Parts: sequence; structure tokens; C-alpha cells
Amino acid sequence: APDIPIIDQAYSKLSNSITVEWRAVPGATSYLLTAQEGDSFIEAVVTDSPGTVTGLKPATLYRITIRSINSGGKSQPSPFRKTKTVLAAPILSVSSPTCDSIAVSWKAVYMAAGFSVSLIRSDGLGTMLKENTTNTSLIFTNLDPGTLYSIKAYAWNANGIPGDDFTYNQRTSPNTPADVQVAFNSGALRAIVSWMPSEGALTYSVTASSGLLKLTCNTSSASCMMPSLQCGSEYYVSVTAYNDAGSSKPTDAVSLKTVPCAPVNISIEEDEPGHLLVSWSNVSFGHYYVVFVKSDDGLEVHCNTSHPQCHFQSDCGFTYFISVFAYNKAGQSPLGDVFNYTTAPCCPSDLRAAFVSSDTVQVTWAPVRGAEAYETRAVGWGGTVLCNDTATACTLSALQCDTRYEITVYSFSEARGSNTSCASKYVATAPCSPEIKNISKEAHSVISVHWQSNNEAATYIVTARGGAGLWHCTSFGNSCTLIDLPCGSAFSVSAIARSPAGESLPSYSVPLETAPCCPDDLILTQVTQSVTNISWTVGMGAKTYVTTLESPKGQAKCHTLQNHCLLGCITCSTNYTVSLKAISETGVASSCTYQGYSSSACCPSGVKLYRLSNNGIRVYWQVSDVTTNYNTDLRGSKGNFTCTPTSGQSHCDITKIPCGDIYTVVVAPVTDKRTKLTFCPKKIYSVTCSGSSVGMVIYRGKSTAE
Repeated sequence: APDIPIIDQAYSKLSNSITVEWRAVPGATSYLLTAQEGDSFIEAVVTDSPGTVTGLKPATLYRITIRSINSGGKSQPSPFRKTKTVLAAPILSVSSPTCDSIAVSWKAVYMAAGFSVSLIRSDGLGTMLKENTTNTSLIFTNLDPGTLYSIKAYAWNANGIPGDDFTYNQRTSPNTPADVQVAFNSGALRAIVSWMPSEGALTYSVTASSGLLKLTCNTSSASCMMPSLQCGSEYYVSVTAYNDAGSSKPTDAVSLKTVPCAPVNISIEEDEPGHLLVSWSNVSFGHYYVVFVKSDDGLEVHCNTSHPQCHFQSDCGFTYFISVFAYNKAGQSPLGDVFNYTTAPCCPSDLRAAFVSSDTVQVTWAPVRGAEAYETRAVGWGGTVLCNDTATACTLSALQCDTRYEITVYSFSEARGSNTSCASKYVATAPCSPEIKNISKEAHSVISVHWQSNNEAATYIVTARGGAGLWHCTSFGNSCTLIDLPCGSAFSVSAIARSPAGESLPSYSVPLETAPCCPDDLILTQVTQSVTNISWTVGMGAKTYVTTLESPKGQAKCHTLQNHCLLGCITCSTNYTVSLKAISETGVASSCTYQGYSSSACCPSGVKLYRLSNNGIRVYWQVSDVTTNYNTDLRGSKGNFTCTPTSGQSHCDITKIPCGDIYTVVVAPVTDKRTKLTFCPKKIYSVTCSGSSVGMVIYRGKSTAE
């Protein structure tokens, strides 16, 4: 093992260590330092001198020994040397209570007899300040605000040996900001607060207080925006600077009055048509008010006043948008509620009423502002008729006839309701339709029409309408007479009432049929001695006819659809009265009387032929009326022969009759018109020849009448 080293000296520069110096020992590769304090040992291995043992207690006496070490082992401990560690450094607590002072304090240090504290600006400017004290605190004053200082402190023992020192950097708190300015933005309700920067200030805090409300704004710059300020308030604004040492004193408060709040309790009313009254409640900090009224056509007016109300002119059918602002030196209040007020719609203009029928009137008008719908009201003595529509026309139906109505058109809007001040128009309906009660025949072609009248004053016109034309009669009463109606015609009879208000609907039509016309011509032709053919012209309106031949000896009648008829059982040589009844399809009849008719004379009987000399023939017959003239015809193949005796005779002689022929013999009465009757019976005779003379006359029989 190496030799024992000898300690030259042992001393303490730090409170937790002792440094030992010795002479080197040949062959030693390292050294073991030991510090003993009671039963406690602290060792340290070092390679050469000097060596330090650390981890010791401050102000403590230690026994220091040293041993040399090599590969062979350790030497014996050297003679010890007693050495005490120096005092521990005071642990400082530093603050800057004001912008120009720093307060330093510490806890007592074991075995300390006093303390030394020094202060200097960290930038080296200025003079170092140093204080020795036996106290555990002191204050440095008259320092620069917001400046960083370096503070160093140590304790010394009774022998004046200093202990460890402790260094601390501390900044003084900033000075109060100067030249505070407040710029208020009335539109955004915010303020920009600015100031001169304070030396050493790291941040700033701006406080705006209004009653219990407190707003703050923190910034590192020299200005700050205070948002969301309340209208109608007074704020007291102050600024405080901050750094790591603390805060400055707040600045003197700057008063900030914001714009007034928007007026409330706004009411709008039309105190009279065409005048709007806008009123509101007074607001705090409001010096005067401006009311803006903008109509829906873009026109805007305003009113400046220091009173809580304003008057405006208004028009019907407009919507007005109304806003009220309060003003003071700070500016205009925020926009409050925008109210809209719609005036009553205008009354319809150019009102027109036109009847489209007797009980229906069409009312039209020009569209008006503000009207969304219209109500048309017609008031008469019998009730009220209503019509609601969005169009500018309305049809009022089922009006009472012969009535005066007051017609009013009201305009409506959802916002304001109805304009009830609209003027009326008066119209009267047409008269009521008359009701035909009776139609009577007064005389030929004269018809009396009676009706029921329900109108106060009206003229009545009765019309008979048919294929033959139109016939009219007029009356102010309840009847009138139609004259000169043609026969055989069908009419539809109706009546209307007419007044200055118009014309009623026609009454229900009543059918009227005049009696058929009597035929103009009636012809009688005797077909046979007992049969007569009657023919006549058609009678207008007649469907059937009844013809009658009547004499004291009897009557012959015929009912037919035709315009002719055969009448049998006619007595010859008799005077008849002739009548005809024309009957319509509904049974209306006309009795027609004509000139009397005389039937032809009776055909003679007992016709015989006798031979005369000189080739002559005598025709003989029997007569019933000696006043009748007769005509005799002989017709044969060799010639035709005629003879007419004088009146009253019953025979006729025909000379130069050729014999040897067959003759047809007819004896017939001669009419007044000297015409021959063709219906008398024919007889056939054969005339033979005897030599050159007429021979036998032989009766061959009868021939049918032509």
C-alpha cells in the first residue's frame, strides 16, 4: 500500500463542501477523502490534490482525513484536521410593492451574525446599492419603474467570514399609464381605449365599470377594444399596467357615456284619417329624437323633436315602416324594432253598377291601393245582399224587383281590416214581372188580357207573338185589349213592366189561339140527283170541317179533314141553307155561313120515244114541276140530236132521225145557268128502217148516267 498522505490545508468556500490540499504520494493512483461529523461519514475519491468533499451541512465542524490508494491497497488515514463549512446563503423573497421600490426578505440563516444585500440594474447602468443588516428584510427605494434589477445577498458568521451568496433578478412594477384616450364607436357599441406605454409593462388591463357591471380587456399593446358596451350607460374607464413584478396603480377613471338605447313603448295610431301619431317613452341620455317614416313606395320623411311624439301625414292603402332613434353627443341609438303600420285601404273609385238582368246587377270599380279583397253590399228594404271577392267586379243576384238599393263597396286588407268610410251608390231594380191571370175574348179579333200588378209605378206592355206577327197593347193599369188579331193563328201572350229603372222579365207566356178562318170560297156541285159535292178553300187554322145543307125537308151533314165533302140524301128542286164550321186542332171553331143552295130540278120519269112521220121522233116524259125547262139529247153513231121544248111542255119532237141506229136518250132539266145536268138516267132505243122511212122504235134498256 502507498504511504500516508499529509494534509496541507482544509477549507470551506461553499456551505456544502470542504476542499483539501496535500502533497502527492508516490505510487498513489487516487485518494479517499473522508469528512466525519459524529457518527456520520461522507467520502469522496479524487485523483490528485486538491480534492473536494461535497454533500456537507452548512456551518458544521468536520474531521477531515485522507488515504492514498493504489493497486496494492489503501494507506492508513492521515492525521485529521478540523474544518467548518461556511454559512448557507439566505433564500430571498423579493417583490416590488411600488413602481420605484423593491422589498427583499429572507429567513434566518444558522450561525449567521449579519447579512449583506446589494442591488444593481441588470443592464449595468446606474450605481450599485448595498445594505448590511442583521435583520431579515429591507427595502430599496427610489428605483426606476419597470426596470430589471439584480439582487445579491449573503450571510457572515461571528468571525466575519461570508457564506454562500444568493442572486435574484427582480423587476420593479410598471408606472401608471399616461394620456388615456377613449374613442367610442356608436354604431358598433364599442370603444377603443389607448394610452402611452409604461416602461417595463408587459401587459395592460382596461376596466370599464358601470354600476355593478364591469368589463375588462387585457392586451400587451398600448390600446384595447372594449366590445359589447351597453347603450344608455355611463362607464368609468381605467388602465392598469402589469409585469412580472405586479401592477401599477390604475389611471384616473375616464367617463364614457354611450349612445342612448333605442326608444321603446312605441305606439302608432291614426288619430284621424290621414294623420299618424307616433309616440314612445323617453330614454336615458337621450337629448333628442328622430323618427323616420318610409312608405312602401320608397318615399321617406322624418321628424326631429325633443318630445316623445311626432305627427305625420298618411295616405290610404300604404304601409309605413317606422323607426325611432335617440341621439346624444355620443351618436345615434342602435336600431330598435322597425314597426310597420298599414293604413286602411282606399275606397274603390269609379264605382259603376250595370244591370245584366232584371234581378242581377254587375258592380265594377277601379282597383285601389292596399285592398286585398272587396265586399259589395246592397241594402234594400227587403234585406241585404253581399258579395265578397278579390276581383274588382262583383255580381249581385237575386235582388228584389222594383226596389231601391244602396250599393257600397268596402275594401279590405289583412293588416287593417275594412275601410268603412266609402261612399254609396243608389240603384233601382227593374219592375217585377206581371202575372197574367186571364185572357178573354171580347169580340171578333178583340182579346182582353188581365194581369196582377205588384209595382208602384210602371207601364205594362202586352205582346202577342205568333207566326202571323206581333201585336201589342199598353196600359198603366192591370189590363189591356189586343185588337185586330188574325183568325186561325196561335199566339204566345206575355207581359212586361217598364219603368225608368228598366224593364222586367216577361211574364210566363199564356197560349192564345184565335178561331180558324172561314174558307173564302165554297163551291157546291151536284153530282147526282141526291148527291152534292161541296169543296172549299183551306181556312187558316182549321183542322177539320163540318158542312151542313139544311132545308125543311131535312139535313145533310159531313165532318171531314179534307177541304171537300159529298153530301147525300139531297132532295131535288129544294132550297138549302149552307153552313160550314171550321174547327182547329184544339177544338176552337168558327161558324161560317154562305149563300143558300138550290138543288137541281128533278130528272123526269116515264121517258118514251114515239115514231112520227117524216122521219121524226117524239120524246115524251112525265114532269113534277111544270115550270122546269128540259133538254133532250139523242146520241147515236149516225148523229146527235137535241131539242128543247118550251116551258111547261113534257115532250119534244126531233125530225130527220136516221133509222137503223141505236140511240141513247137523256131528258134532263135545264139549270138557271142554262147548263145541262148529266146525271139524269139514260135510255137506249133502236130505231129500225122501213123502206126509206123510220121504222119501229124498240126500247133496248137503260144506260148508266154519266
